[in-house]
Amino acid sequence: MQGTLGRSFRLFTIAAGMVALGLSVTACEEQKSANGGAPAAPPPPEVLLTTIETKDIPVSYEYAGRVAGSREIEVRARVSGILMERTYTEGELVKQGDLLFLIDPAPYEAALAQAEAMLQQQQATLAQAEREWKRIASLFERNAVSARERDSALSTLELAKATVAGARAEVRTAKINLDYTRVEAPISGVTSQEAVSEGSLVGTGQDSSLLTRISQLDPVYVNFAVPDAESLQIRNMQESGALTLPDDGRLMVDLRLSDGSLMADAGYVDFTDSTIDPNTGTIRNRAVASNPNRDLMPGQFVRVMVKGMVLRDAVTVPQAAVLQGPKGMMVYVVDGENVAKPQPIQIGKAIGDRWLVRDGLKNGDKVIIEGVIKVRPNQPVRPVEQKPGEQKPDGQKQQAQAGNR
Repeated sequence: MQGTLGRSFRLFTIAAGMVALGLSVTACEEQKSANGGAPAAPPPPEVLLTTIETKDIPVSYEYAGRVAGSREIEVRARVSGILMERTYTEGELVKQGDLLFLIDPAPYEAALAQAEAMLQQQQATLAQAEREWKRIASLFERNAVSARERDSALSTLELAKATVAGARAEVRTAKINLDYTRVEAPISGVTSQEAVSEGSLVGTGQDSSLLTRISQLDPVYVNFAVPDAESLQIRNMQESGALTLPDDGRLMVDLRLSDGSLMADAGYVDFTDSTIDPNTGTIRNRAVASNPNRDLMPGQFVRVMVKGMVLRDAVTVPQAAVLQGPKGMMVYVVDGENVAKPQPIQIGKAIGDRWLVRDGLKNGDKVIIEGVIKVRPNQPVRPVEQKPGEQKPDGQKQQAQAGNR
């Protein structure tokens, strides 16, 4: 009994399936008949267009840079002796002429006193020689002394004058050495750690004279390198008139710090090397940046954005509109019959969220900027042209995001 019921149920299931299949086939046949025997074609995809317009565009170039003090001075001892005192706080700002170190002045005070005494002695000798010369000269006029005696007296006078001049130089040298015991800041800037501690013996040699270093931090230098190929491209665009510089030729720079903060109009480019580094294939450049709050420190890494250049009659497209084709970069251009055709292009640098197009597009071309993912080559589309200031529909935003993914 159970076997008979099972066979009946299976036969019923098969029969129901065949009926459903027949209905489906009938529906398909009816749809084909209604469409002339072919399946219904999907409607053309809706896309958003933009019309290419050439215009002048400010451009900037970004490079990696390192900060350096505009002046970095080694403070060295110019006389030897015991370092008696350090008068500044390490790492603090000092002004030009501030006293930094004091070297024991006693030996140099004694040397100055000795030089001054020697000068007085030589001055006394000179006075005696002058008196002797006056006496001999008077006697010679009366033929009371020989010419030899007169010449001897004159030589003694001249020798005394030279000796006094030498003694004066010794006094000046002694005063200079005494002044050198007071080590003053040659420039204004920030000091480093002291190289030797108080009580140490310092000398005047290369290895024993360094006391500290001073870095001038306002302004600072920012050193960066430009690739040779990019520099050549910029020069070629300048020569062709496609790229122009400011009237004064000065390129301003923005600096982006490691935390992402931006120092706008921080300075300007003041030096470009005339040679290429053979090891890196780059050209050295330098910017001068103001640093009143000491936000920039020597050795700090920054991003340097060189600005002030303008591209004349430039063509740009949104980055979302550019695709990677079999022969390179491409966009879809819509013709007068609303057919999307692939157009190879050559792109340049990124400008914000757009690509600079160096070749492949011209004024008036209509380029698909959204809905690209649904477009097929040489197939019709349903275009919606973007108007200035128009907001993008949410659905098209989603399509663009899907296309970017």
